[in-house]
Amino acid sequence: MKGIRDLAKHLDISIGTVSRALNGKPDVNEETRRRVLEAAETLGYVANQSGRSLRKGSTGIIGFMMQTGREITGQGDTFFMSVFDGVQTVLARHKLDLVALLCSSEEDPNDYLRRIVARGFADGLILSATRRHDERFELLDKRNIPFITLGRSLTDVGQPWYDLDFEGMADTAIDRLVARGHRRIAITRPHDDMNLGYVFVDRCRDALARHGLRLDDGHIFRSTPNETGGYQIARDLIAAKDRPTAVVLVNEAIAIGLYRGLQEAGVQPGRDIAVIGRKSPHSHFLSPRLTAFSLSLRDLGIALGETLLATMPAYQSAYPERAVRELWPLDLVPGESDDFDL
Repeated sequence: MKGIRDLAKHLDISIGTVSRALNGKPDVNEETRRRVLEAAETLGYVANQSGRSLRKGSTGIIGFMMQTGREITGQGDTFFMSVFDGVQTVLARHKLDLVALLCSSEEDPNDYLRRIVARGFADGLILSATRRHDERFELLDKRNIPFITLGRSLTDVGQPWYDLDFEGMADTAIDRLVARGHRRIAITRPHDDMNLGYVFVDRCRDALARHGLRLDDGHIFRSTPNETGGYQIARDLIAAKDRPTAVVLVNEAIAIGLYRGLQEAGVQPGRDIAVIGRKSPHSHFLSPRLTAFSLSLRDLGIALGETLLATMPAYQSAYPERAVRELWPLDLVPGESDDFDL
C-alpha cells in the first residue's frame, strides 16, 4: 500500500497536485488527474484517513451504537441488519460510511460512549436501546454532536427520534383478544430498563381498563430479548396462578422459544393459548402461523439516516422536510396463533 508521498514521487509531481487531483479539485487538468488516478489504482494508494479528517474537520463516518452479548442477541440479531441497510442507503448518497459501535452487555453504555466521543470517531451518531433515563443524550448534547435515537426516553434534549408504535401495538392486540373473549391476558417486557417496556406496559393497562379489565402484575413477564427468554416465559406462563389464556410478546425474537416451551408442556398456541407477537425472519417457520405485527425495517433505517443528516449543516439542505419525531407504524398480520374464541 502506498501513501501520497510515494504516489507523488512515482509521478514526479508535487504532493499538493496529487492531493488536489485525488480530491477532485477543478484546478487540475484532466490529463494529470487521469495519470494520478491510474497510478493510485496501480500502486494501491490508501488515503491517510486521520490526516484527511483533521484537514476537513470531519470523519465521513456515522456511528450506530448498539448493545451486544448473548444475553441480548441470543442466536443472532436480524433486526438491526435490515435497519443498517436502510441507513447506509442514505449515507452512500453522500459518500459517508456507517460503522456499528458495539457496546458489550458487560460494559456501562455511558462509559463506552464517552470513550467514543473522546476519540472523535464519528460525525454523527444513532443511539438504540434507549433507557427510561438515558445519560447518553445529555453527553452528546453538551458536546454538540448530531444524533438521533431509535427509541424514546424521559431524558429529552430536543433530539430527533423514531420509535416503534408500541402504544398502537398494545391497543390493537388487547382489543383483538378481548373481542375474542379473553380476560386473563399476559404481556411481556424487556428484562432491563429499556423505555419501551414502560411504554408498552402502561398502554396495555390503559387498553384493558377501557374494557373494564385489569392487568395482573403476576401476568407481566420479563425476559431477555432472545430465544432463551421466550422459553422461560413459556415455563412461567404454564406455572402462573390463574393461567392466562392469551399473551402478547413485545419482542420479535422470543416467539420461537415460547413456542418450544409451550409445546414441550403439551400447550398448543392457537388452541390452548392465544399468542400475538412480532414478525421476524424466523417466525415464518412457526406452526401454527404467528399472528404478528410487521414493519419495514429498511424503510425505518432510511428515515433514521435522512433525519440525522437533516440536523447536520453539510447535508440538511437535501432533507428539508424530514419529520423530527415520529412513531413508526406496526401492522398486524393475522395468523392462526390466536385463532380461537373463548
